[in-house]
Amino acid sequence: MERNLKNVLVISFGFLFLFTAYGGLQNLQSSLNSEEGLGVASLSVLYAALILSSMFLPPILIKKLGCKWTIAISMCCYITFSLGNFYASWYTLIPTSVILGLGGAPLWSAKCTYLTIAGTSYAEKAGKNAKDIINQYFGVFFLVFQSSGIWGNLISSLIFSQSSTNVETPEDLACCGAYNCLTDTTNTTESAKPSNSLIYTLLGVYTASGVLAVLLIIIFLDQIKSDQAETEKEKLETPSFWATFLATFQHLKDKRQCLLIPLTMYSGFEQGFLSGDYTKAYVTCALGIQYVGYVMICFAAVNSLCSLLFGKISQFTGRKLLFALAAVTNTACIIALLLWKPHPKQLAVFFVFPALWGLSDAVWQTQTNGLYGILFEKHKEAAFANYRLWESLGFVIAYGYSTKLQVYIKLYILLSILVLSMVTYGAVEYFEAKNSPGTPTATKKENGGPLTQETHM
Repeated sequence: MERNLKNVLVISFGFLFLFTAYGGLQNLQSSLNSEEGLGVASLSVLYAALILSSMFLPPILIKKLGCKWTIAISMCCYITFSLGNFYASWYTLIPTSVILGLGGAPLWSAKCTYLTIAGTSYAEKAGKNAKDIINQYFGVFFLVFQSSGIWGNLISSLIFSQSSTNVETPEDLACCGAYNCLTDTTNTTESAKPSNSLIYTLLGVYTASGVLAVLLIIIFLDQIKSDQAETEKEKLETPSFWATFLATFQHLKDKRQCLLIPLTMYSGFEQGFLSGDYTKAYVTCALGIQYVGYVMICFAAVNSLCSLLFGKISQFTGRKLLFALAAVTNTACIIALLLWKPHPKQLAVFFVFPALWGLSDAVWQTQTNGLYGILFEKHKEAAFANYRLWESLGFVIAYGYSTKLQVYIKLYILLSILVLSMVTYGAVEYFEAKNSPGTPTATKKENGGPLTQETHM
Protein backbone atom coordinates (compact mmCIF):
# COMPACT_ATOMS: atom_id res chain seq x y z
CA MET A 1 0.00 0.00 0.00
CA GLU A 2 2.85 2.38 0.85
CA ARG A 3 4.44 2.16 -2.59
CA ASN A 4 1.13 2.57 -4.43
CA LEU A 5 0.13 5.48 -2.20
CA LYS A 6 3.52 7.09 -2.87
CA ASN A 7 2.87 6.93 -6.62
CA VAL A 8 -0.62 8.39 -6.18
CA LEU A 9 0.85 11.28 -4.17
CA VAL A 10 3.59 11.86 -6.77
CA ILE A 11 1.01 12.17 -9.54
CA SER A 12 -1.24 14.32 -7.35
CA PHE A 13 1.48 16.82 -6.46
CA GLY A 14 2.82 16.77 -10.01
CA PHE A 15 -0.60 17.86 -11.28
CA LEU A 16 -0.85 20.37 -8.42
CA PHE A 17 2.38 22.12 -9.47
CA LEU A 18 1.52 21.95 -13.17
CA PHE A 19 -2.00 23.34 -12.87
CA THR A 20 -0.98 25.93 -10.31
CA ALA A 21 0.89 27.46 -13.24
CA TYR A 22 -1.57 26.77 -16.05
CA GLY A 23 -4.73 27.69 -14.14
CA GLY A 24 -3.35 31.02 -12.97
CA LEU A 25 -2.05 31.85 -16.43
CA GLN A 26 -5.32 30.92 -18.14
CA ASN A 27 -7.31 33.34 -15.98
CA LEU A 28 -4.92 36.19 -16.85
CA GLN A 29 -4.84 35.71 -20.63
CA SER A 30 -7.65 38.15 -21.47
CA SER A 31 -6.03 40.84 -19.28
CA LEU A 32 -2.31 40.24 -19.87
CA ASN A 33 -2.49 39.70 -23.64
CA SER A 34 -5.40 41.90 -24.67
CA GLU A 35 -3.80 43.32 -27.84
CA GLU A 36 -6.01 42.29 -30.76
CA GLY A 37 -7.57 39.66 -28.52
CA LEU A 38 -4.39 37.56 -28.51
CA GLY A 39 -4.98 36.03 -25.07
CA VAL A 40 -8.50 34.72 -25.65
CA ALA A 41 -7.62 33.71 -29.21
CA SER A 42 -4.85 31.50 -27.82
CA LEU A 43 -7.33 29.87 -25.42
CA SER A 44 -9.77 29.26 -28.28
CA VAL A 45 -7.03 27.58 -30.32
CA LEU A 46 -5.98 25.60 -27.25
CA TYR A 47 -9.40 24.02 -26.78
CA ALA A 48 -9.74 23.36 -30.51
CA ALA A 49 -6.45 21.42 -30.35
CA LEU A 50 -7.75 19.59 -27.30
CA ILE A 51 -10.74 18.36 -29.30
CA LEU A 52 -8.44 16.89 -31.95
CA SER A 53 -6.07 15.48 -29.35
CA SER A 54 -8.78 13.63 -27.46
CA MET A 55 -9.88 11.83 -30.63
CA PHE A 56 -6.69 9.88 -31.28
CA LEU A 57 -3.55 10.81 -29.33
CA PRO A 58 -4.10 9.22 -25.87
CA PRO A 59 -4.14 5.52 -26.92
CA ILE A 60 -1.22 6.01 -29.33
CA LEU A 61 1.07 7.73 -26.81
CA ILE A 62 0.19 5.47 -23.87
CA LYS A 63 0.80 2.41 -26.04
CA LYS A 64 4.18 3.63 -27.28
CA LEU A 65 5.54 5.39 -24.19
CA GLY A 66 3.65 3.98 -21.21
CA CYS A 67 1.79 6.04 -18.62
CA LYS A 68 4.79 7.53 -16.82
CA TRP A 69 6.48 9.01 -19.88
CA THR A 70 3.19 10.08 -21.46
CA ILE A 71 2.49 12.11 -18.32
CA ALA A 72 6.02 13.60 -18.28
CA ILE A 73 6.04 14.57 -21.98
CA SER A 74 2.49 15.94 -21.85
CA MET A 75 3.47 18.11 -18.89
CA CYS A 76 6.30 19.55 -20.99
CA CYS A 77 3.62 20.68 -23.47
CA TYR A 78 2.10 22.81 -20.70
CA ILE A 79 5.48 24.36 -19.90
CA THR A 80 5.84 25.57 -23.50
CA PHE A 81 2.71 27.69 -22.99
CA SER A 82 4.32 29.43 -20.00
CA LEU A 83 7.46 30.03 -22.06
CA GLY A 84 5.41 31.42 -24.95
CA ASN A 85 4.01 34.08 -22.63
CA PHE A 86 7.47 35.54 -21.98
CA TYR A 87 7.31 37.09 -25.44
CA ALA A 88 3.60 37.05 -26.16
CA SER A 89 2.80 37.37 -29.87
CA TRP A 90 0.78 35.54 -32.49
CA TYR A 91 3.96 33.66 -33.44
CA THR A 92 4.61 32.37 -29.92
CA LEU A 93 1.26 31.97 -28.15
CA ILE A 94 -0.74 30.31 -30.93
CA PRO A 95 1.80 27.51 -31.61
CA THR A 96 2.34 26.88 -27.88
CA SER A 97 -1.43 26.81 -27.39
CA VAL A 98 -1.67 24.10 -30.03
CA ILE A 99 1.12 22.15 -28.32
CA LEU A 100 -0.62 22.43 -24.93
CA GLY A 101 -3.96 21.37 -26.40
CA LEU A 102 -2.41 18.32 -28.03
CA GLY A 103 -0.78 17.35 -24.72
CA GLY A 104 -3.91 17.85 -22.62
CA ALA A 105 -5.87 14.73 -23.54
CA PRO A 106 -2.93 12.26 -23.24
CA LEU A 107 -2.02 13.77 -19.87
CA TRP A 108 -5.43 13.14 -18.31
CA SER A 109 -5.89 9.77 -19.98
CA ALA A 110 -2.50 8.53 -18.78
CA LYS A 111 -3.24 9.76 -15.26
CA CYS A 112 -6.57 7.92 -15.18
CA THR A 113 -4.98 4.77 -16.62
CA TYR A 114 -2.12 4.82 -14.10
CA LEU A 115 -4.36 5.29 -11.06
CA THR A 116 -6.76 2.62 -12.30
CA ILE A 117 -3.99 0.05 -12.83
CA ALA A 118 -2.37 0.91 -9.48
CA GLY A 119 -5.69 0.56 -7.67
CA THR A 120 -6.54 -2.71 -9.39
CA SER A 121 -3.09 -4.12 -8.66
CA TYR A 122 -3.26 -3.33 -4.96
CA ALA A 123 -6.84 -4.62 -4.68
CA GLU A 124 -5.80 -7.98 -6.14
CA LYS A 125 -2.91 -8.34 -3.71
CA ALA A 126 -4.92 -7.22 -0.68
CA GLY A 127 -8.07 -9.12 -1.64
CA LYS A 128 -10.17 -5.94 -1.66
CA ASN A 129 -12.77 -4.50 -4.02
CA ALA A 130 -10.94 -2.83 -6.93
CA LYS A 131 -13.60 -0.15 -7.39
CA ASP A 132 -13.25 0.95 -3.76
CA ILE A 133 -9.47 1.27 -3.99
CA ILE A 134 -9.65 3.11 -7.32
CA ASN A 135 -12.19 5.57 -5.91
CA GLN A 136 -9.94 6.06 -2.90
CA TYR A 137 -6.97 6.85 -5.14
CA PHE A 138 -8.98 9.32 -7.22
CA GLY A 139 -10.25 10.89 -4.00
CA VAL A 140 -6.68 11.49 -2.83
CA PHE A 141 -5.75 12.86 -6.26
CA PHE A 142 -8.57 15.42 -6.43
CA LEU A 143 -8.12 16.41 -2.79
CA VAL A 144 -4.59 17.58 -3.69
CA PHE A 145 -5.27 18.71 -7.26
CA GLN A 146 -8.28 20.92 -6.49
CA SER A 147 -6.18 23.34 -4.45
CA SER A 148 -4.20 24.31 -7.58
CA GLY A 149 -6.90 26.87 -8.38
CA ILE A 150 -6.15 28.59 -5.09
CA TRP A 151 -2.33 28.57 -5.24
CA GLY A 152 -2.00 29.65 -8.89
CA ASN A 153 -4.28 32.64 -8.46
CA LEU A 154 -2.78 33.56 -5.10
CA ILE A 155 0.70 33.69 -6.61
CA SER A 156 -0.43 36.04 -9.41
CA SER A 157 -2.22 38.40 -7.03
CA LEU A 158 0.66 38.57 -4.55
CA ILE A 159 3.18 39.32 -7.29
CA PHE A 160 1.02 41.88 -9.11
CA SER A 161 0.12 43.61 -5.84
CA GLN A 162 3.75 44.79 -5.73
CA SER A 163 3.04 47.22 -8.58
CA SER A 164 3.12 50.87 -7.53
CA THR A 165 0.32 51.76 -9.94
CA ASN A 166 -2.20 49.34 -8.47
CA VAL A 167 -3.63 51.86 -6.01
CA GLU A 168 -4.82 54.16 -8.76
CA THR A 169 -8.52 54.22 -9.52
CA PRO A 170 -9.34 53.78 -13.22
CA GLU A 171 -10.33 57.06 -14.84
CA ASP A 172 -13.06 55.74 -17.15
CA LEU A 173 -15.34 53.28 -15.33
CA ALA A 174 -17.96 53.76 -18.05
CA CYS A 175 -15.96 51.30 -20.16
CA CYS A 176 -16.21 48.63 -17.45
CA GLY A 177 -19.03 46.11 -17.09
CA ALA A 178 -21.68 44.83 -19.49
CA TYR A 179 -21.51 47.81 -21.82
CA ASN A 180 -17.74 47.81 -22.16
CA CYS A 181 -16.07 49.91 -24.85
CA LEU A 182 -14.56 47.59 -27.41
CA THR A 183 -12.45 50.35 -28.96
CA ASP A 184 -11.05 51.44 -25.61
CA THR A 185 -10.55 48.01 -24.11
CA THR A 186 -6.90 47.75 -25.09
CA ASN A 187 -6.03 51.17 -23.70
CA THR A 188 -7.92 50.57 -20.48
CA THR A 189 -6.20 47.24 -19.96
CA GLU A 190 -2.79 48.57 -20.91
CA SER A 191 -3.02 51.29 -18.25
CA ALA A 192 -3.72 48.60 -15.64
CA LYS A 193 -1.03 46.24 -16.91
CA PRO A 194 1.81 45.54 -14.46
CA SER A 195 5.44 46.23 -15.32
CA ASN A 196 7.35 43.77 -17.48
CA SER A 197 9.58 42.85 -14.52
CA LEU A 198 6.55 41.70 -12.49
CA ILE A 199 5.13 39.79 -15.46
CA TYR A 200 8.49 38.06 -16.02
CA THR A 201 8.69 37.24 -12.30
CA LEU A 202 5.25 35.62 -12.42
CA LEU A 203 6.06 33.67 -15.58
CA GLY A 204 9.35 32.56 -14.04
CA VAL A 205 7.53 31.19 -10.98
CA TYR A 206 4.93 29.44 -13.17
CA THR A 207 7.60 27.93 -15.43
CA ALA A 208 9.58 26.70 -12.43
CA SER A 209 6.40 25.15 -11.01
CA GLY A 210 5.86 23.28 -14.28
CA VAL A 211 9.47 22.08 -14.40
CA LEU A 212 9.18 20.86 -10.80
CA ALA A 213 6.09 18.86 -11.80
CA VAL A 214 8.00 17.12 -14.62
CA LEU A 215 10.98 16.35 -12.35
CA LEU A 216 8.66 14.86 -9.73
CA ILE A 217 7.20 12.48 -12.29
CA ILE A 218 10.53 11.50 -13.88
CA ILE A 219 12.40 10.93 -10.62
CA PHE A 220 9.80 9.57 -8.21
CA LEU A 221 7.01 7.94 -10.24
CA ASP A 222 7.44 4.19 -10.68
CA GLN A 223 6.91 2.51 -14.02
CA ILE A 224 3.83 0.29 -14.21
CA LYS A 225 4.77 -3.38 -14.28
CA SER A 226 5.03 -4.65 -17.83
CA ASP A 227 2.32 -7.30 -17.55
CA GLN A 228 -0.18 -4.80 -16.17
CA ALA A 229 0.79 -2.19 -18.73
CA GLU A 230 0.42 -4.65 -21.60
CA THR A 231 -3.10 -5.54 -20.45
CA GLU A 232 -4.05 -1.90 -20.39
CA LYS A 233 -2.34 -1.22 -23.72
CA GLU A 234 -4.41 -3.95 -25.35
CA LYS A 235 -7.56 -2.24 -24.12
CA LEU A 236 -6.33 1.09 -25.42
CA GLU A 237 -5.17 -0.38 -28.71
CA THR A 238 -8.54 -1.80 -29.69
CA PRO A 239 -10.31 1.36 -30.93
CA SER A 240 -8.58 2.99 -33.89
CA PHE A 241 -8.88 6.69 -34.62
CA TRP A 242 -11.67 6.16 -37.13
CA ALA A 243 -13.46 3.70 -34.84
CA THR A 244 -13.42 6.25 -32.01
CA PHE A 245 -14.37 9.07 -34.38
CA LEU A 246 -17.29 7.17 -35.87
CA ALA A 247 -18.49 5.86 -32.49
CA THR A 248 -18.57 9.43 -31.15
CA PHE A 249 -20.81 10.66 -33.93
CA GLN A 250 -22.86 7.48 -34.20
CA HIS A 251 -23.80 8.12 -30.59
CA LEU A 252 -25.68 11.20 -31.82
CA LYS A 253 -28.34 8.81 -33.13
CA ASP A 254 -29.51 8.67 -29.52
CA LYS A 255 -31.96 11.57 -29.19
CA ARG A 256 -31.05 11.97 -25.52
CA GLN A 257 -27.45 12.73 -26.52
CA CYS A 258 -28.64 15.33 -29.02
CA LEU A 259 -30.85 16.94 -26.38
CA LEU A 260 -27.90 17.16 -23.98
CA ILE A 261 -25.69 19.07 -26.44
CA PRO A 262 -26.89 22.57 -25.35
CA LEU A 263 -26.35 21.72 -21.67
CA THR A 264 -22.88 20.33 -22.37
CA MET A 265 -21.87 23.33 -24.50
CA TYR A 266 -23.23 25.70 -21.85
CA SER A 267 -20.64 24.32 -19.43
CA GLY A 268 -17.91 25.55 -21.78
CA PHE A 269 -19.64 28.88 -22.42
CA GLU A 270 -20.11 29.75 -18.74
CA GLN A 271 -16.55 28.81 -17.75
CA GLY A 272 -15.20 30.73 -20.74
CA PHE A 273 -17.21 33.82 -19.79
CA LEU A 274 -15.95 33.89 -16.21
CA SER A 275 -12.25 33.41 -17.04
CA GLY A 276 -12.25 35.43 -20.26
CA ASP A 277 -14.82 38.22 -19.84
CA TYR A 278 -15.65 38.73 -16.17
CA THR A 279 -11.97 38.89 -15.21
CA LYS A 280 -11.26 41.51 -17.88
CA ALA A 281 -14.37 43.68 -18.26
CA TYR A 282 -15.27 43.81 -14.57
CA VAL A 283 -12.29 42.95 -12.34
CA THR A 284 -9.25 44.18 -14.28
CA CYS A 285 -11.09 47.19 -15.67
CA ALA A 286 -12.44 48.49 -12.35
CA LEU A 287 -10.01 47.13 -9.73
CA GLY A 288 -6.81 46.20 -11.53
CA ILE A 289 -5.22 42.97 -12.68
CA GLN A 290 -3.87 42.19 -9.19
CA TYR A 291 -7.43 41.34 -8.05
CA VAL A 292 -8.03 38.70 -10.75
CA GLY A 293 -6.27 36.02 -8.70
CA TYR A 294 -8.19 36.78 -5.50
CA VAL A 295 -11.52 36.71 -7.34
CA MET A 296 -10.73 33.40 -9.02
CA ILE A 297 -9.60 31.92 -5.69
CA CYS A 298 -13.12 32.64 -4.45
CA PHE A 299 -14.55 30.81 -7.47
CA ALA A 300 -12.21 27.81 -7.07
CA ALA A 301 -12.81 27.45 -3.33
CA VAL A 302 -16.62 27.58 -3.59
CA ASN A 303 -16.57 25.30 -6.64
CA SER A 304 -14.47 22.70 -4.84
CA LEU A 305 -16.55 22.71 -1.66
CA CYS A 306 -19.85 22.59 -3.55
CA SER A 307 -18.62 19.78 -5.82
CA LEU A 308 -18.00 17.67 -2.75
CA LEU A 309 -21.29 18.76 -1.13
CA PHE A 310 -23.50 18.24 -4.19
CA GLY A 311 -21.94 14.85 -4.87
CA LYS A 312 -23.20 13.79 -1.44
CA ILE A 313 -26.62 15.48 -1.25
CA SER A 314 -27.63 14.48 -4.80
CA GLN A 315 -28.42 11.06 -3.35
CA PHE A 316 -31.16 12.68 -1.26
CA THR A 317 -32.36 15.61 -3.38
CA GLY A 318 -32.04 14.10 -6.86
CA ARG A 319 -30.36 15.88 -9.74
CA LYS A 320 -33.44 17.82 -10.92
CA LEU A 321 -33.45 20.05 -7.85
CA LEU A 322 -29.71 20.72 -8.17
CA PHE A 323 -30.02 21.59 -11.87
CA ALA A 324 -32.86 23.97 -10.99
CA LEU A 325 -30.71 25.60 -8.28
CA ALA A 326 -27.81 26.10 -10.71
CA ALA A 327 -30.10 27.48 -13.43
CA VAL A 328 -31.76 29.99 -11.10
CA THR A 329 -28.42 31.07 -9.61
CA ASN A 330 -26.77 31.54 -13.02
CA THR A 331 -29.80 33.40 -14.39
CA ALA A 332 -29.78 35.77 -11.41
CA CYS A 333 -26.04 36.39 -11.90
CA ILE A 334 -26.44 37.10 -15.61
CA ILE A 335 -29.27 39.59 -15.04
CA ALA A 336 -27.34 41.28 -12.22
CA LEU A 337 -24.21 41.56 -14.38
CA LEU A 338 -26.30 43.24 -17.09
CA LEU A 339 -27.52 45.85 -14.61
CA TRP A 340 -24.46 46.33 -12.38
CA LYS A 341 -22.05 49.23 -12.89
CA PRO A 342 -18.78 48.04 -11.32
CA HIS A 343 -17.01 50.48 -9.00
CA PRO A 344 -13.91 49.98 -6.80
CA LYS A 345 -15.89 51.00 -3.70
CA GLN A 346 -18.12 47.92 -4.13
CA LEU A 347 -15.26 45.50 -3.52
CA ALA A 348 -17.37 42.74 -1.92
CA VAL A 349 -19.66 42.54 -4.97
CA PHE A 350 -16.73 41.54 -7.19
CA PHE A 351 -16.40 38.38 -5.06
CA VAL A 352 -20.12 37.58 -4.81
CA PHE A 353 -20.43 36.82 -8.52
CA PRO A 354 -17.57 34.26 -8.76
CA ALA A 355 -18.80 32.63 -5.53
CA LEU A 356 -22.30 32.14 -6.98
CA TRP A 357 -20.75 31.14 -10.32
CA GLY A 358 -18.68 28.52 -8.51
CA LEU A 359 -21.80 27.11 -6.87
CA SER A 360 -23.52 26.78 -10.25
CA ASP A 361 -20.46 25.37 -12.00
CA ALA A 362 -20.17 22.67 -9.34
CA VAL A 363 -23.63 21.47 -10.34
CA TRP A 364 -22.92 21.64 -14.08
CA GLN A 365 -19.75 19.58 -13.65
CA THR A 366 -20.77 16.89 -11.17
CA GLN A 367 -24.37 16.38 -12.23
CA THR A 368 -23.89 16.56 -16.01
CA ASN A 369 -21.06 14.02 -15.81
CA GLY A 370 -23.21 11.85 -13.57
CA LEU A 371 -26.14 12.17 -15.95
CA TYR A 372 -24.00 10.97 -18.86
CA GLY A 373 -22.79 8.01 -16.83
CA ILE A 374 -26.33 6.97 -15.90
CA LEU A 375 -28.07 7.53 -19.24
CA PHE A 376 -25.37 5.94 -21.40
CA GLU A 377 -24.04 3.23 -19.11
CA LYS A 378 -23.50 0.79 -22.00
CA HIS A 379 -21.76 3.36 -24.23
CA LYS A 380 -19.74 5.40 -21.76
CA GLU A 381 -16.69 5.88 -24.02
CA ALA A 382 -18.71 7.38 -26.86
CA ALA A 383 -20.85 9.37 -24.43
CA PHE A 384 -17.92 10.99 -22.62
CA ALA A 385 -16.17 11.60 -25.94
CA ASN A 386 -19.26 13.62 -26.87
CA TYR A 387 -19.10 15.37 -23.51
CA ARG A 388 -15.49 16.47 -24.11
CA LEU A 389 -16.27 17.40 -27.71
CA TRP A 390 -19.27 19.65 -27.04
CA GLU A 391 -17.93 21.27 -23.89
CA SER A 392 -14.63 22.05 -25.61
CA LEU A 393 -16.57 23.48 -28.55
CA GLY A 394 -18.35 25.74 -26.07
CA PHE A 395 -14.95 26.99 -24.85
CA VAL A 396 -13.73 27.52 -28.43
CA ILE A 397 -16.78 29.61 -29.38
CA ALA A 398 -16.82 31.59 -26.10
CA TYR A 399 -13.16 32.54 -26.40
CA GLY A 400 -13.46 32.97 -30.16
CA TYR A 401 -16.02 35.78 -30.03
CA SER A 402 -14.70 37.26 -26.79
CA THR A 403 -13.07 40.31 -28.39
CA LYS A 404 -15.67 40.75 -31.15
CA LEU A 405 -18.78 41.39 -29.05
CA GLN A 406 -19.62 43.62 -26.13
CA VAL A 407 -20.15 41.89 -22.80
CA TYR A 408 -23.91 42.53 -22.67
CA ILE A 409 -24.37 40.65 -25.97
CA LYS A 410 -22.36 37.72 -24.59
CA LEU A 411 -24.52 37.74 -21.46
CA TYR A 412 -27.68 37.56 -23.60
CA ILE A 413 -26.14 34.68 -25.57
CA LEU A 414 -25.27 32.94 -22.30
CA LEU A 415 -28.80 33.41 -20.98
CA SER A 416 -30.33 32.10 -24.23
CA ILE A 417 -28.16 28.97 -24.18
CA LEU A 418 -29.01 28.42 -20.50
CA VAL A 419 -32.75 28.60 -21.19
CA LEU A 420 -32.39 26.26 -24.18
CA SER A 421 -30.29 23.88 -22.04
CA MET A 422 -32.97 23.67 -19.36
CA VAL A 423 -35.69 23.03 -21.93
CA THR A 424 -33.77 20.22 -23.63
CA TYR A 425 -32.64 18.80 -20.27
CA GLY A 426 -36.28 18.78 -19.16
CA ALA A 427 -37.13 16.82 -22.29
CA VAL A 428 -34.47 14.22 -21.41
CA GLU A 429 -35.93 13.83 -17.92
CA TYR A 430 -39.41 13.53 -19.41
CA PHE A 431 -38.33 10.76 -21.79
CA GLU A 432 -36.55 8.93 -18.97
CA ALA A 433 -39.56 9.13 -16.67
CA LYS A 434 -41.82 7.98 -19.49
CA ASN A 435 -39.62 5.00 -20.38
CA SER A 436 -39.02 3.82 -16.82
CA PRO A 437 -41.78 5.23 -14.58
CA GLY A 438 -41.10 2.75 -11.79
CA THR A 439 -37.36 3.51 -11.42
CA PRO A 440 -36.64 7.21 -11.35
CA THR A 441 -33.04 7.81 -12.30
CA ALA A 442 -32.71 10.50 -9.65
CA THR A 443 -32.41 7.82 -7.00
CA LYS A 444 -29.26 6.42 -8.54
CA LYS A 445 -25.79 7.59 -7.75
CA GLU A 446 -25.22 10.79 -9.68
CA ASN A 447 -21.80 12.01 -8.78
CA GLY A 448 -19.52 11.93 -11.83
CA GLY A 449 -16.55 10.72 -9.76
CA PRO A 450 -13.10 11.09 -11.25
CA LEU A 451 -14.38 12.22 -14.64
CA THR A 452 -15.94 15.41 -13.30
CA GLN A 453 -12.79 17.46 -13.30
CA GLU A 454 -11.11 16.36 -16.49
CA THR A 455 -12.86 18.95 -18.56
CA HIS A 456 -10.89 21.71 -16.79
CA MET A 457 -7.75 20.67 -18.60
